[in-house]
Amino acid sequence: MVIQYKCPGCGADMVFNSKTGKLYCESCGHSEEIEGYESEDFQEFEEHFHTSTFGDDEINQYQCNNCGAILITDKDTTATTCSFCGSPVILGDRLSGALAPSKVIPFSISKREAEAAFKKWCHHGLLMPKGFKQADRIKSLTGMYVPFWLYNLQGQCEAVAHCTRVHTYDEGDSIVTKTNHFDVYRKADLRYNNVPADASEKMPDDLMDKLEPFDYNNIREFNTPYLAGFISEKYNYTDKEMFPRVQQRVMHYMDNYILNSIKGYSAKSIINRDYNTRQISAEYALFPVWVVYYDYGRSEYTFAMNGQTGKIAGKPPISTGKIFGSITGITVLLFAICRIITILMGGPLLW
Repeated sequence: MVIQYKCPGCGADMVFNSKTGKLYCESCGHSEEIEGYESEDFQEFEEHFHTSTFGDDEINQYQCNNCGAILITDKDTTATTCSFCGSPVILGDRLSGALAPSKVIPFSISKREAEAAFKKWCHHGLLMPKGFKQADRIKSLTGMYVPFWLYNLQGQCEAVAHCTRVHTYDEGDSIVTKTNHFDVYRKADLRYNNVPADASEKMPDDLMDKLEPFDYNNIREFNTPYLAGFISEKYNYTDKEMFPRVQQRVMHYMDNYILNSIKGYSAKSIINRDYNTRQISAEYALFPVWVVYYDYGRSEYTFAMNGQTGKIAGKPPISTGKIFGSITGITVLLFAICRIITILMGGPLLW
């Protein structure tokens, strides 16, 4: 089932406009509201097949409605563009039943804005090689909806923290430091909403984690027109499979809550904990990410940009010459500061 949105005015393909939040025809400028808007074909498809799902090994053949070309995609793709005519294509059968997203955060940064922001980020990289900072080797810039699970969780936590309180005072000609030790107990019932977990096999978890936070104020009920003009993939891991990772993440949240609740001590650390996290619900959502592939030297570098906030994550190359220069500069600066302090204090100059 291939879904393509055609302009009622000129018949050209329509794509999602990140600035207006509407379907937009780049040919004649016509736009359509998205909320409540669905193609009739997809409505009929959902009525007949909304409980159907397709196995990972099941092969389906798709044909572009625009040029008739056969579309070849991997098993995870839910939205793409035709390799022959460039038309945006949505694969409806991969968005039905258990594979149907519940929520979506639409793109709010256009491709042109994403490219400009990435180049600016490169220009400001202090330790990047000069050639890399020119940002003139972008191989591709792709807008992708990445599958996430959003968890609502209930947590119970008990913890004991070791805390110290340090007091320093003068005693004759000596300075005395006294340290008191305490064991502090805390117990709490906590609720966490919309904890995200990247459910894509292809996207590195650490890269996706660094793109957070996403602004949930702009989250919308899923509607297929949001995908028009972008690439989208379905989840590779169910919410049950992802839950252990989310538990580990929430454990850090609980640690922070416990430590932040303890006041008035010089130092504090948790020495014993008993945490229990229960999943209340999980929603399947799509988050907007611009993926940048950048050629430099003999390597290809991958960067990700939050398609809503513009935050960039990735590891650029580092110039060893600039690192050495920075270390040398800091050493000279510290040397100069020590010299000035020595002069001001009237001490002997040993250098």
